[in-house]
Order: sequence, then C-alpha cells, then structure tokens
Amino acid sequence: MSGEFIGERAGPMAFRELTPVTFLERAAAVFAARPAVRSGDRLFTYAEFWDRAQRLAGVLAARGVSPGDRVAVLAPNTHVLLEAHYGVPLAGAVLVALNTRLAPQEIRYILEHSGASVLIVDASLDAVADEALAGEHPPLDRIGTGDYERLLSEAEPHRVPVTDERSLLSINYTSGTTGRPKGVMYHHRGAYLQALAMALHAGLTPESTYLWTLPMFHTNGWCFPWAVTAAGAVHRCLPKPDPAEIWKAIREEGVTHFCAAPTVLAMLADHPDAGPATTERPVKVFAGGAPPWPSLLRRMTALGIDIQHLYGLTETFGPAVVSIWQPEWNTLPEEERAALMARQGVANVIAEPLRVVGPDGRDVPADGTSMGEILLRGNDVMLGYYRDEAATLAAAHDDWFRTGDVGVLHPDGYVEIRDRIKDVIISGGENIASVEVEAALTAHPDVLEAAVVGVRHPKWQEVPVAYVTPRAGADVTEAELIAFVRDRLAHFKAPRRIVLADLPKTSTGKIQKNMLRERASSLADDLGES
Repeated sequence: MSGEFIGERAGPMAFRELTPVTFLERAAAVFAARPAVRSGDRLFTYAEFWDRAQRLAGVLAARGVSPGDRVAVLAPNTHVLLEAHYGVPLAGAVLVALNTRLAPQEIRYILEHSGASVLIVDASLDAVADEALAGEHPPLDRIGTGDYERLLSEAEPHRVPVTDERSLLSINYTSGTTGRPKGVMYHHRGAYLQALAMALHAGLTPESTYLWTLPMFHTNGWCFPWAVTAAGAVHRCLPKPDPAEIWKAIREEGVTHFCAAPTVLAMLADHPDAGPATTERPVKVFAGGAPPWPSLLRRMTALGIDIQHLYGLTETFGPAVVSIWQPEWNTLPEEERAALMARQGVANVIAEPLRVVGPDGRDVPADGTSMGEILLRGNDVMLGYYRDEAATLAAAHDDWFRTGDVGVLHPDGYVEIRDRIKDVIISGGENIASVEVEAALTAHPDVLEAAVVGVRHPKWQEVPVAYVTPRAGADVTEAELIAFVRDRLAHFKAPRRIVLADLPKTSTGKIQKNMLRERASSLADDLGES
C-alpha cells in the first residue's frame, strides 16, 4: 500500500482535532462510578462530572452563547470553576477565568477587553462583581451560584464539536504589575498536550488525589483541570491555600499531589501543624512562580514533601520546563541534591528544547555561568495576546518566545534562572542576581522568606536592598543578616539595607517586587555615597 494512498484515504480515520474536553468524555466512560470531584461537602463521580459539564454548556447555549463568545468566571477553587473548564468549551465558547483578588475596576477592564457576554459569579464574590459591573450598559448576563444548580438541573446536555484544534480555548490575563493586563490566548491543541505533559511529569494515576492549592484562574491551573481528569484522579477543591487545611488534607484525605509557589511552601514549613506527613509515600509537589531556595527544599523533604521544580509563564500554558530528577543523584550529599533540585530543568515532554541567548541573539555556552535570556517555543506557547498585535510581535525573537528571564545553561542541559531581566541589579558595572542574594538570606535559620531589589546609588548606579520576613518568634537583626550574607557572597552583593517586614504577594503567591522597588526608592538618600 503506497504512502500516497494512506495519506489520501486514511485521513479522516486517523485524525481527530485535539481538545482537552475529550479527557472528561473518556474518564466518564472508563471511571464512571469513581470519585472525580470533592468540593466542600459535595462529591461527584466522573459520570456526574461529565453530565454536569454538558448541562453547563446547555445553560450557556440557552442564554444565547454562540461559538467564539467569551464566558467569564469569577470564583475560587470550587467545582463551579472546574466544571467551567469543560462546560464553556463544550458550548464552543472561550473561557475567561478571573483573578479573584483583583480590584473591581481591574475586573471591569478584563470583562470589557475580552468582550465577555456572560459572567458566572460565586456568591462569596457577589459584592466585587456588583462594583465591577456598576453602571454597565448593556448589563452583562450574570449567573450566580445561587441559581447555578437549578439551571443545571433544567438544562439539556449540549456539545459543539471542535473543528480546529488551534482555535481559541481560553484567555488568561496577566497580573498587570507593569501596566494593563494582557490577554494570553490558549488553543485547544496546546492545552491538550500540556495536560498530558503535566500528568506524565507529576506521575498522576487513578489512585492520585490532587489538592487544588494553585488557583484555577491562574494559567488555567497550569492545565491541571485537564491533567487530573486525563489520569482519572480525584480533584480535591480548596477555595484558598490555608496551611492548616493543606496539612489536614494530606494526613486525613490521602492527598498525593499539589502545586504551589515557594511562598506557600514556606508557610507550610513554618506552620504549627508541620511535621512528618503520615503517608506511605512522599507527597508530590510541583513548585513554580519563583526559584525555591535550597534551604526550603531541604525542610520540605524532611516533612515528607517531594518537590519538583518547574518553570513557565502564562504565555506557555504554565510549566514549559521541568526539573527532572535523575536517579543517579540520589547518592549525592544533601547540599548538592538541594542545589540540583533548585534548578528549573529541561523542556517538558511536549515542548521544544529551550535556548539561552546573549544580547547578540546567539546561544550562550552551556557552562553554567554565561547568562542570557531564556527563549521557548512549541505547542505549549500562546497564540498571542488578545487584541494586542504590538505586544505579540514584541514578545517574539526569530520565531521564539522571549521570556524576559535571565538564566544559565548547565553542561547537562538543565537551565537555571538567575533573575528576571528587570530584576538584575547592576552595581559598579557588575551584575548581581537578586535570586542569588535571596538564596543566601534564606539559608539563615531565622529567615522565612526574602526579596532583593536594586536601589539607585550616586557612585555604584545601583545597590541591593533586601526585604526579609523573619520566622515566627525569631529575634534577628539587620546587621546580623548583612554579615551572614557577606560570609557567603562577595561583599558588593550583600544588601546595603535590610528591612524586616511581611512581603507583598500576588494572588498566586508571587512576591511583588514592583511594590518593593517603590518602597525601596525612599531609602536611596540614606545609603551613603561610598
């Protein structure tokens, strides 16, 4: 049989448009009676989950939602937001999951910019929605969770087939810390493949229970709403990442997996309930958002938490890079293992190999010291920014996505982030990576977390200033911490000032360095001229 014959006659039989919705369709057939979703005091099987998703699509269709329309959801991590990850695309619509910690005017901007025609609102956020929608003409079609169950029970199951796997699935808005938030466009194909990558790298199985500590509105929960379902595992919804609730879920509900930013992990390690996890196997955790410091990794390992670091952005469907653990590293000394775990890693299984390029656009040597910007591309890269062609073009470099992150490539091919380009501190012509200084500070036993920013200086251009949150009950001084860093790093890298304070964070646990830079600017006149 010729290759030409196969290509001409077997196409329809051998090809189906990829969409993550099919994971739930399959799970409903294979795991029909198994538990799928635990949300509050409610439990749904996979058969029920699939039925509810189709009925949500029916609710939307009955309200006039057509293929391509945008449907926004303002809800914490509950079954409603999880069901929307299937029900909205089943209606042929585009999901816009809203950050629940945004101000009403920010939510209003996203609703207007996305052109959403329907807004599903959790009752706990009614007041925020009221303010965001005040005076809107014409008024947005709004579905409250008080009516949600009734509407589902009355609706007919509905499904619009996906005819183009590269069509728009969702729009995820960036945090907007340096301006208006940008709408990152995801396609069905990318979400499908990224979900499979996450299921594989996390080791999800039908025996797994995934705890929703990561907000589903953030990068569509790193595609885990679809990955957990693909594996036939249990979604355990958690409206907010409360350390006490996390420890309780681990010990009493058999949680096997969750995702978290290093700041959430630091809260867990420092919580009174922290102690060896009473599970047969370590709990598998994906950590992202910022490089986890080695001292935190050692503490979490002692608590029965197996951390795998990863790296990605909203523009890359979440984790595009995974720090894959090599079995040969198990015999290394603890300090070496922690340093290897803190690296960001290699491209995930569906991504293209990454690049690190210098200012001239050429790849830097893989020597672990030459720094450059990390570039990514592949099926897990966005279609572009919604209604923002200029920003889309600016993010590209010879058909590669520019991350804005500075890193080094090690001889074994693993990348390690040194800083955001905007966070590199240039002092006396020398580059200081804030991540390196933060790692030195968090090695102190009395430090919970730290953030380092640059402040203008009349002689050195910039000098580092640190903001540090001490551990509960600790009695540590600024002078002590500066001396501690100077014992570990070159003196010019040590902070000129250290402010002991709680650190401002985004809704996903990232430290807001833009706010710290503003605060630190007031210290510039007190840093001296030498």
